[in-house]
This record gives sequence, structure tokens and C-alpha cells, in this order.
Amino acid sequence: MGLVEKLSIALKERGLIMATAESCTGGMIAAAMTDRAGSSEIFERGFVTYSNDSKVELLGVPAAIIEKYGAVSAETAEAMVKGALTRSRADIAVAVTGIAGPSGGTAEKPVGLVYIGWGSQDDIHAQEHRFTGERVDVRTQTVEAALKHLLDFLK
Repeated sequence: MGLVEKLSIALKERGLIMATAESCTGGMIAAAMTDRAGSSEIFERGFVTYSNDSKVELLGVPAAIIEKYGAVSAETAEAMVKGALTRSRADIAVAVTGIAGPSGGTAEKPVGLVYIGWGSQDDIHAQEHRFTGERVDVRTQTVEAALKHLLDFLK
């Protein structure tokens, strides 16, 4: 059984619905979750906030957080989760922000650096990940890790 199936079952058993807030994956998590029949019971909405402005406008991420920590940071990932929860009817949310490459990386924030945030209104977490490979690999690894974080959160 795959991660999407496991997460879908866990959400349904608990009567919970989820939302996503995605930057570097561009909606891949939402697409994975809604590819499964019956996903309307457990998936509420997905936000694709690729630009900094969209993070602020659609999710309410404070511009000061992006200015201080950068768009690719644990603080921004946590704020994206909070925004997805505040601006949806979801019980839990996952957010991803990172540098998928092949360009855009720096010495401080290299290609493959991704922050994943997840949680509920009163319990939000974020973790740094360093993925490897081509752009498609980084994005695929990000989706898998995000789903695992949500699944672990529900256990």
C-alpha cells in the first residue's frame, strides 16, 4: 500500500480533512492526494504559492518572516501551514518550500534544500531536508517526505 493510500485511510478513519500549501512542488502533493477516488472526503484544498507575494497574499505569511528568514526556511514553512489552516476548513495541513534546482541555490541554501511544515492549528512542526538528484528527484522526494510527515503526525 502506498503513502497516499495509507494517509487517505488514516484521515478517513479519524474524520479529518487536509490542505496543502506548496511552493517547490507546484501542486504535486495535492495532485497525488486527489488522484485517488474518494479524495473529496479527505482533501479540502491546495494552495500553490510559488512566489513570495503569493505566500503573503494567499496564505497570509507575514512578509517580515520571508524578509528575515527567507522563503526557504522552517519559519516560512510553519507560517504556510498556519495560513493553509486559517484559509481553509482543513483539520491538518502540509507545506513545502525549497530549491528544486537546477539553479537558484546558494552556498547557504543549496539546491535540494527543502523545508516541510505540517500540523494542526495548535501543533505545527517543520523540518529541514536535503534532497539530491535532478529537479524531478528533489520534487518527488519532497512529496514523499511530506506525506510521511503527515502520516506520522496522525499516528
